[in-house]
Amino acid sequence: MMGVGKSTVGKSLAKKLSFKFIDIDKVIELKEGCSINLIFKKKSESYFRKLENDISLEKLQENNVVISLGGGAFHNRSIRRAVKNSAVSFWLDTDVNELIKRLKKTKKRPLLYKKNLNVMVNKIYLERKKTYNEADYRIKCNFLRADIIVDKILKIYEKS
Repeated sequence: MMGVGKSTVGKSLAKKLSFKFIDIDKVIELKEGCSINLIFKKKSESYFRKLENDISLEKLQENNVVISLGGGAFHNRSIRRAVKNSAVSFWLDTDVNELIKRLKKTKKRPLLYKKNLNVMVNKIYLERKKTYNEADYRIKCNFLRADIIVDKILKIYEKS
């Protein structure tokens, strides 16, 4: 889910594992030469989702990487199938009220831009929760520091 800390946790996790870190949203922004907000605005959400699909599927073929998928990526059936076939997946779950607090000041989230934040975050979370539950592991991140989350993931990953 957006705002949960996927990039922060992912970078730290990759460093501890001596893996490469890939943030799919950043890869898309570099490829397009503009922000995701602008991609949504100028080219459409469906254009973005196609890019997200293609780039995610390509990056999921790499080895020794930690990948931060965009918040909506796991909702895509082909990405979800590829993750299940080639990776260990973690749902970083945070209380909706905490997400709202974190997302209050952002203007970088096209799905939230100029909308009622509380309503939209709750709606998106409820829509995606069932799909997120298909991840291999769920880490409840409520009020946990990133380093604690990373340690929890490392313990699980090393056993798998």
